Amino acid sequence: MIQSVQSADGTTIAYEQAGTGPVLILVGGALNNRQSAANLVPLLEESFTVVSYDRRGRGDSTNTPPYDVDREVEDLRALAAEAEGPVYLYGHSSGGILALEAGSAGVPVGKIAVYEPPYLTGGGEDWQAFVDKVRTLADSGQGNKAVEVFIRHTGADFDPGMTQAPWWPALVSLAPTLAYDLTLTANGSVPADRFAGITAPVLALYGGASAGWAAASATAVASAVPDGRRDMIDGQDHAVAPDAVAPVLLKFFR
Repeated sequence: MIQSVQSADGTTIAYEQAGTGPVLILVGGALNNRQSAANLVPLLEESFTVVSYDRRGRGDSTNTPPYDVDREVEDLRALAAEAEGPVYLYGHSSGGILALEAGSAGVPVGKIAVYEPPYLTGGGEDWQAFVDKVRTLADSGQGNKAVEVFIRHTGADFDPGMTQAPWWPALVSLAPTLAYDLTLTANGSVPADRFAGITAPVLALYGGASAGWAAASATAVASAVPDGRRDMIDGQDHAVAPDAVAPVLLKFFR
C-alpha cells in the first residue's frame, strides 16, 4: 500500500513499507525509484520494517523546485519522523551520499550503510558544465539523450539497443532528476569536515569487481566519520546483487 508524508516544503513523499522491526529506509540512487529495491526488500523484511520511497520528482512523489540537497534531507527527516526512535539508512550510489548528508544534518539515524557513493570517480570534464548539460537536455524534452550522456559519463557501456527495451521509458521519465544526483555528488570529493559530525556508525561498502574509485570512496568515507569502517563484497560491481548485499546489511544493522 502506498503511503505518503509531507516534507517541510510541502512536497509529498510517497513510500511503501514491509516487514516488522526497526525501521530501515532504502535510499535509491540515480534513475531509481521505490520499485528499484523490490528484490532486496523480501531479504530484509523478516528483521526490519523496510521503507522504500520515491525521492522527490520520482514515481508518486511530487516535486517543488528549485532543487536543493537540504530539501532531500528534509524528505528523509519527514520519513524518519514516522518511526518511533532512530531509523537505519541504506543508500546505494548517490543515495548513499544522501544518506550520509542526512546523518550529518542531524536526522535521527541509528546506523548508516552505503554502497559505492560516487566520490573520487575522476570526473573528467568540468563538473558543473556536465551537470548543466544533463539538466538542459532533460528540461528541453531530450530525456533519451540526457540518460545516454549520463550512462556514458559513468564509464558504463552504452548499447543503443537498450533504448528499445521495455524498461527504457521508465529510465527516461526519471531524466529530470539526474541533475539532483549530480548535484549531490558535487565535485566528487568527500566532505570530510561535514561528515565528521556524523555520530552514527557507518559501513561503507564496495564491490570487488568494481572500478578502483569505489574502494577509494569507501575508504575515504569510513575515514571521514568518527565511527566508520569499510567492507568489500566479493565479485560484485556497482549493480550489487540483492542476495549479495542483504547478508552484510543484516549483520551490520542487527
